[in-house]
Amino acid sequence: MNDNGRDADPTRGDAPTFSPLYRQIKGLITRGLQAGDWKPGEAIPSETELAARFGVSQGTVRKAIDELAAENLVVRRQGRGTFVATHHEERAQFRFLRLRRDGGGDPGPMDSRILECRRLRAPVEVARLLQLRAGEAVVFIRRLLSFESRPTVLDDIWLPGALFRGLTAERLAASVGPLYGLFESEFGVRMIRASESIRAVAADPEVAVRLSVIPGRPLLQVERVTFTYEDRPVEVRRGLYVTEQFHYFNELG
Repeated sequence: MNDNGRDADPTRGDAPTFSPLYRQIKGLITRGLQAGDWKPGEAIPSETELAARFGVSQGTVRKAIDELAAENLVVRRQGRGTFVATHHEERAQFRFLRLRRDGGGDPGPMDSRILECRRLRAPVEVARLLQLRAGEAVVFIRRLLSFESRPTVLDDIWLPGALFRGLTAERLAASVGPLYGLFESEFGVRMIRASESIRAVAADPEVAVRLSVIPGRPLLQVERVTFTYEDRPVEVRRGLYVTEQFHYFNELG
């Protein structure tokens, strides 16, 4: 590949011929990440090495890595290089859990308790969102998140059964660290981005018991579809949030 934006070896088909060159390089690096050439937490080659590998300028590589860093696929560390982002980093814990204290800041230490984990046939809407065939197997997880011993979030999670073979309640209970970290290290599934919809709902009697609120109490419902590389959906999640001391926070732009 050279700096005029054309592929050095057109038989490889590694990148679109007419996209900006830095986007082609970004695509090649992303494919390397997806293929496991560099594991989560590992350093990727330097900009100089990547420039030599792809036959482009260092500035082109830098622009590609800038976009990858903005998308949280890699992390730059001053004086150390660029590393594959991982869900095991503390900084990543609240990237997908957008709770903030009303006074500001993260909600603090979290206790996660698995209430249920089983395989079942995908409900129609879940199958559609995960792009599965009707009735295909999924893993269903229900968990309760507490902060300062106060039940705060009740999550229902559906995962494609083919990707998460062997995921059991016992395996979840034995895991230390974030759920997405387990998915990343044990099943090779990295959560890249998510789309969410939010609405207010009333707590039904079962949910009220789980979250220690009175039936009918207003809750925030967050429905999420999470994607891995190539925009492949790999999780559907419905969370019910008690917002007495917390609020849902997101930055736009």
